[in-house]
Amino acid sequence: MINRRLAAAVSVAAIVFAACSSSGGSAAPSAAAPASAAASSGASAGGSAAAGACTVGVSWNNFQQPRWAAHDKPNIQKTVEAGGGTYIDADANLVTEQQLTDVDTLISKGAKVLILLAQDNKAILPALQKAKDAGIPVIAYDRLIEDPSILYITFDNVLVGKAEADAIIKKVPKGNYVLIKGDPGDPNASTFLPSGWDAAGLKDKVASGDIKLLNGPDGTFTDAWTTQKAQNNMEAIIDKAVADGNKIEAILAENDSTALGVVGALTAKSYGFPPLSGQDGDPANLNNVALGKQYVDVFKNANELGKAAGAAALKLCADPKTLALTLPDGLVDPSVAPTAGLTAQDFKTPGGVTVKSFILQPTPLTADNLQVAVDAGQISKADLCKGVDAATAPAACK
Repeated sequence: MINRRLAAAVSVAAIVFAACSSSGGSAAPSAAAPASAAASSGASAGGSAAAGACTVGVSWNNFQQPRWAAHDKPNIQKTVEAGGGTYIDADANLVTEQQLTDVDTLISKGAKVLILLAQDNKAILPALQKAKDAGIPVIAYDRLIEDPSILYITFDNVLVGKAEADAIIKKVPKGNYVLIKGDPGDPNASTFLPSGWDAAGLKDKVASGDIKLLNGPDGTFTDAWTTQKAQNNMEAIIDKAVADGNKIEAILAENDSTALGVVGALTAKSYGFPPLSGQDGDPANLNNVALGKQYVDVFKNANELGKAAGAAALKLCADPKTLALTLPDGLVDPSVAPTAGLTAQDFKTPGGVTVKSFILQPTPLTADNLQVAVDAGQISKADLCKGVDAATAPAACK
């Protein structure tokens, strides 16, 4: 099923680029070989002149989180190259200054469209200005950049947070909670996900006294979303809870890398495993759901997000000034497609800026529906069920 959808997406992308290459733009020269290990160039489709007309540069903030390299990147690249475009990218390895340099490099290598996964949505602004000055359209990928000139492609991160909290609050409607957040410079961590938690009732339950927050009203942020920092923070929270005579009964972690850190801390402290949330559908976390170490993992099908970004980039090559573009029919799986349809919609940012956007839909996974991740090709059954006790195995492992 996944292969058929990919074949359809490839076919659609080819149609999109055929329109792009007939728009009268001159062919750009082939991209040069990377100047450093941080930048890599994808091969163009057949090396044709038409392929050089649309070079898409992607600036990744990191590849430490597994989904970027395993799902987002290959689907962007396949969609771009199937449409005759050229894919180039760079990994900033969590260093803001490196990302600014990477954007300069991508522009110098002939990028006609930039896809930015920003390490810091404010520090990236000088790079965005350089792209503007060069007439290069920018797609903010999965992390918001508050500027009306960008196209924002992401999942509904408020809904992600709501799905996390819905599952945990249903499981533990009263008790002592810990909040483990992501990087404070990411609006997903500071605004969208917490808004979803509150929409699920967290704020009201704290106000009523049903839920007590053991690590402060704002929880604990995790610089760069790193697993080790989340583990260090969680170990300190466990130590304090034990010293205060409090039992941790539920944990809201904003994503899978922080949830892995929480599981590491719980294991190191031999604490047991209170219901825990996460998001991204990373293989290690899906295995933890099957093992009972993580209760819910909100699956964001990054394969589909990557295809949407690749197709949008091809469209922007054809018309760099039109952000209100429409994605091809059949490109995105209906189960995650934007509820507003395949034409970019207005999105009001926390700072009051209106940007054009495609907002895809997430899928919460618990032990009851892990087969969804297997069917989507996110994880093999063998990896999902590694170490799972046959007597307590979820349906997907039987």
